[in-house]
Amino acid sequence: MTPLKPGATLGVLGGGQLGRMWSHAAQALGYRTAVLDPDAHSPAGWVSHLHVCADYLNAEALAQMASQCQAITTEFENVPAEALRQLGLTLPCAPSAEPVSVAQDRAREKAHFVECGVPVAPHQVLHSAEDLHTVPASLLPGILKTTRLGYDGKGQVRVASLADLPAAWAQLQAQGSAVCILEKRLPLAAECSVVLARGFDGQMVHLPLQVNLHRDGILAVTEVFDHALPTETEQQALQAAYEVARGLNYVGVLCVEFFLLQDGPERDALGPLVVNEIAPRPHNSGHHSIDSCDVSQFELQVRCMAGLPLVQPRLHSASVMLNLLGDLWFASGTQAVEPPWAQVLALPGVHLHLYGKTEARRGRKMGHLTITAAHANEACELALQAAALLGIAAW
Repeated sequence: MTPLKPGATLGVLGGGQLGRMWSHAAQALGYRTAVLDPDAHSPAGWVSHLHVCADYLNAEALAQMASQCQAITTEFENVPAEALRQLGLTLPCAPSAEPVSVAQDRAREKAHFVECGVPVAPHQVLHSAEDLHTVPASLLPGILKTTRLGYDGKGQVRVASLADLPAAWAQLQAQGSAVCILEKRLPLAAECSVVLARGFDGQMVHLPLQVNLHRDGILAVTEVFDHALPTETEQQALQAAYEVARGLNYVGVLCVEFFLLQDGPERDALGPLVVNEIAPRPHNSGHHSIDSCDVSQFELQVRCMAGLPLVQPRLHSASVMLNLLGDLWFASGTQAVEPPWAQVLALPGVHLHLYGKTEARRGRKMGHLTITAAHANEACELALQAAALLGIAAW
């Protein structure tokens, strides 16, 4: 791909906070940005040169994006793959429709992992109620998940035994699910993620490996520093992530999430980690890179779609990232109250990122806080102080 020069217009499907941070990165490199999103008040739409306010499959909107833009990306995995497929007929798309469609279907995603030879949790795809009778007891306790449209802990039910499976199936079917997948629950020591970027020429680079903590299915804390995990485990995670990207012929920024297993028979059989899922876009766990690395995940996304050289990001500061959910606005009752930002910003190494959302709601991602320091223990100590000021539980 011939690199796109500054002044070209880059387009994104989706106007959320990821699109907003991508727009800032693209504009810093001299590009114009265009957003397709049906929300007139979308965070990315506020900061872009062009906001096409329409449905993602609106023919006129897609034609406008195709005429105005020189390359396209997406900022969330549930954008209709058909929209990317149509735009891909005339424009370079990073990522293209096919890997996005794989990421939108947990059954196809798991099959891809198996094809790539990377370890996954034991699982079974369930197409109908009759399939419940074929589930082996060895898959329980497990988690029953919808194959489509599940994110941040949504679309899944914990199942303790075979006797509980029909009720869990009925619960997800009542929510409109069709095909589901049952995954065995494994004894976890931790969770981590690899955020990588792959260019049109196949070159790949990656952010430092991130160690993550989820609460209620939503990412709460990410810690990033040298040797956060054993070197051998980090190398296995990177190798698996690269295999997943190559197998998809992926172009763009991709997050691969892993479960780290506790010592025991499951770890003996599967190894120290298993792949959980992929996100075909920049990821919440990579937000720290804006402040802790010399190249952020959003700049990597811009470089991929514009055909610019990819360079290996360097971590210049140990960091801890805290997700800021709308719950923080309701810490003192039912009336929304702005959190004490002035007190938080009085701490050294604190970087506040608010996403420009007009209304705080419980569970809604309103922003993130990155704490950087020269050493990991200092970053963690400052992060705990910030968390205490905001009413975020310690970890």
